[in-house]
Amino acid sequence: MRSGMIAVVGRPNVGKSSLVNRLVGFKVSIVAPKPQTTRQHVRGVLHVDEDELVFVDTPGLHRARRSALNRYMNDAATSALGDVDLILHVVDAQRQTAEDAAVTARLADTTVPVLLVINKVDRVVPRSALLPLIRDLAARRDYAAVVPVSATRGDNCDALCAELRARLPEGPWLFEPDQVSDRRLDFRVVEAVREKLILLLAQELPYATTVTLESLETEGALLRASAVIWVEREGQKKIVIGEGGQTLKRIGSAARHEIEAQVGQRVFLKLWVRVKRDWTDDPAALKGFGYA
Repeated sequence: MRSGMIAVVGRPNVGKSSLVNRLVGFKVSIVAPKPQTTRQHVRGVLHVDEDELVFVDTPGLHRARRSALNRYMNDAATSALGDVDLILHVVDAQRQTAEDAAVTARLADTTVPVLLVINKVDRVVPRSALLPLIRDLAARRDYAAVVPVSATRGDNCDALCAELRARLPEGPWLFEPDQVSDRRLDFRVVEAVREKLILLLAQELPYATTVTLESLETEGALLRASAVIWVEREGQKKIVIGEGGQTLKRIGSAARHEIEAQVGQRVFLKLWVRVKRDWTDDPAALKGFGYA
């Protein structure tokens, strides 16, 4: 038997969560086309024959440290590098930034094998530009392997999985054969709500929101959940609720459908909106919301 912990790192919005979901074959991390969607470690588990691959999805490493929440996410991403067997450094084939270079610098002293994953290669136009791009990115450090993929389409993900399996250390499995994540249902419920906040709210407002669970219980075939959406200002609360409560209803409906798809049963979801002033820069508030 072989088992390994694999940290998935990179700057924000390069497709780390989409890649983890694709490799695991189940939606273990929320996904949105906005940076800093992932805020905490999420482990996705894949079992193939006698091999267990445990992917640690991490927040995007970014240079801006504007708030305590930003600092927490950077620390969470960096801490994932400390006790893993392999590292996937994910970059966007369409665009490289100074933050990509900063991630490469952070990996300079690691003794763990690092594989470079060039994501979104299906969007490179013309296709003839792909080979020189791969050569350029591969030359930036001594990578154990360089694998171009498309997480959304699944292109070359089998090859990436094979590269990882070939490097797994021997050891017992850490999870049960049917387990796909280390996160429980309560975490998945609040993350489903937060994903819909990100998708349905405009501009910067999603970054000032977080979600906590009030209750979660099963009544026969029905799952009952209630959660609180936290914002920093009264004006933000009004935007989340919307005129006549319509925005909050849209968020709740979308989240309910997402949860039902994951758990395979009917869901009743109740949402409230409350204000915790400046919570993103308040260490005590962050700890209370589970960012610890």
